Amino acid sequence: MSDDVNITHGGAISVDPDALRAVANGMNLVAVKFTDAVSAIGNAYRIIVDEPGFSDRIDTVALWASSQRTGQLHDECQLAAENTLLMADVFELVELKAQLAALAVQDAAGADALTARIAELEASDERLSIMADYLVGGWEQGRFKGLDEQFDLAGVLGPWGLAPIIAAAATLGVVGGLGVVRQGTKLGGTADPVAVTPLKTSNPITPPASLADAFRRFPSSDGAQLKVERYTMADGTNRFALYMKGTQSGYYGSGNPLDMKSNLELYTNQQSASYQATIEALEAAGAQPGDQVDVYAHSQSGMIAAHLSMESEFDVKVQVTAGSPVTPTLDGDQLLIQLGHTDDAVRSLAGGGSPGGTGSPDSFVATREGSPGKQLEDVTLDAHMLDTYIETAEMVDASGDVRLHAIEENWRELADAVEIESTEYRVDRTGWSTE
Repeated sequence: MSDDVNITHGGAISVDPDALRAVANGMNLVAVKFTDAVSAIGNAYRIIVDEPGFSDRIDTVALWASSQRTGQLHDECQLAAENTLLMADVFELVELKAQLAALAVQDAAGADALTARIAELEASDERLSIMADYLVGGWEQGRFKGLDEQFDLAGVLGPWGLAPIIAAAATLGVVGGLGVVRQGTKLGGTADPVAVTPLKTSNPITPPASLADAFRRFPSSDGAQLKVERYTMADGTNRFALYMKGTQSGYYGSGNPLDMKSNLELYTNQQSASYQATIEALEAAGAQPGDQVDVYAHSQSGMIAAHLSMESEFDVKVQVTAGSPVTPTLDGDQLLIQLGHTDDAVRSLAGGGSPGGTGSPDSFVATREGSPGKQLEDVTLDAHMLDTYIETAEMVDASGDVRLHAIEENWRELADAVEIESTEYRVDRTGWSTE
């Protein structure tokens, strides 16, 4: 297990541009304090040297040197602030260009606004366009780094392993445009009919306390694929948390709707039985249009989470996925946390995601090598398994990244619930084999 977890805002962007600008503004305020300090030290120096005999007691050379060093700190702080603002502009330019490329053709006004802002940024500093292109170029070259070497089924297929197949999957996500769910995308077609059956109800005492804890709350009853927690708040409103397992059947069309048929349908933006079953499970738990639903999803369910966040009638403000084959395009008030392994073949279908970040400023993508080296575990797709992602979640929890504060605040709000009811559901595609 590798301890190296890389946490970024997503794509080529390390930190949300607005967060960077806040840091730069803070550094500028510190720079002002250094200016005040230089002035105060200078005044003290003049008083000391002007007062007869006073300089014999004070090391005026050291005092003057401290003034010089404080001045240097001011300059260094100011330069750091300027460079931080420059990077904020670069990140914004990358983000805007990604948004413009993904924008629906019919939104001419939105496209014009983005184009105007892009032109404004590029005109403000000739370095920006070059730096943005360089940043995206580096991201494009490195987004699949290590995947072909790491995922080789322990060498059982010879020196090439499954590298060509995995490369094809990654290319599908990029060239086919299927790895990123664009704004305005809606599932088409009609889903197969499903049946939703509650299996177990309990009353947990608290909401999740960490990302790892959230992924450990997935349904455990035999046959259950979904779990919904209903939080009754003091004002009488309800909030919900949804936990969704990944693919449960390797068949194409089976009684279990979390199968390969649903995988293909969701990846090609078509209605699936698994998506329909999720909607019905939420409704069975009492969720109404407009109710806030936090979503925790693994594998196939990451695609379900994307569409719940982008087109359902529920208010999805928090989405946490592990090994999702797609990256959604969320609004600035939606928190998106994505866990991905560089050697996860399923995750590679996202095509590296979008070069621009998505979601709120506190959104982030955490990646690492899930199953290092060439080993037998590659045969069982260990890098994609939920247990391996729980290990990654533990590392993220221990990272101290300040962006965790947003989801921790969300959990603190849920802790004020007067009642918590948890229900696990079995969902079935009706009229099909029970496999």
